[in-house]
Amino acid sequence: MYLEIVSPEATLFSGEVTSVTVPGLDGDFEMLNNHAPVVSLLKEGTVKITGNITLDKEVESNFTKGDKNTTLLKINSGTLEMNGNKVIVLAD
Repeated sequence: MYLEIVSPEATLFSGEVTSVTVPGLDGDFEMLNNHAPVVSLLKEGTVKITGNITLDKEVESNFTKGDKNTTLLKINSGTLEMNGNKVIVLAD
């Protein structure tokens, strides 16, 4: 699935991933390929990206590495849309 993470300052990431877990208002939830369409508000927490991803040098300081093929991004809030195997996260 394709993931795009956009902040007010820049596009932080765009590319293919295996899964993404986000901090929804009612708790964390994970999306995989062929997930049903969803729109959700996000609260303060961590976006967990699973997959073999490459970050641009300009934004890699925003991310931390987790276990195995996991990359983490702390956010204050945001909005998420998933539709047609494309996830867009608008993050603060």
